[in-house]
Amino acid sequence: MGRATQVTTMKQDIVKADFVDAVVNAANRTLLGGGCVDGAIHKAAGCSLFWACLKLHGCAVGSAKITKAYGLPCKYIIHTVGPRWHGGKKGEAEALYHCYYNSLILAHEYGIRTIAFPSISTGIFSYPLEQAADVAVTAVYNYVKQNPEHFDRIIWVFLEEEIEQAYQRKIRELFG
Repeated sequence: MGRATQVTTMKQDIVKADFVDAVVNAANRTLLGGGCVDGAIHKAAGCSLFWACLKLHGCAVGSAKITKAYGLPCKYIIHTVGPRWHGGKKGEAEALYHCYYNSLILAHEYGIRTIAFPSISTGIFSYPLEQAADVAVTAVYNYVKQNPEHFDRIIWVFLEEEIEQAYQRKIRELFG
């Protein structure tokens, strides 16, 4: 049996994540750039990312698609579209869960061993932080439990301490 996947957090700008094979972009449905993490990733990666994403013809909520990383210091960008928060009664938790789980499936298909996630949907999509951390870490926990040797390291990367602390609490609860 191989070694266990390391699941952690880090306070850093995700566009500078040179310690992973892939970063996950919290994208909008068009995949053509937007605000928050999406805008920062598109700006740092350069216009080649725009053209690559244009060829993908968008992405459904909860799904994931992949491109090269272009100007980023990693190899790939996995684009996933999180749900907008509508009070939690319109399938938001299931959709957010699939963002993480489907990103990990796609990453494994491409031989990615290390991956960095942002906090999907907690920015302009207004998903409550504690609930988002619960869904996100649970999705990763379930994937790792079923596929313990697929990844070396899964890391959430944040700029804000409050967000990092919410994810750390849930990681400690599930991963020990």
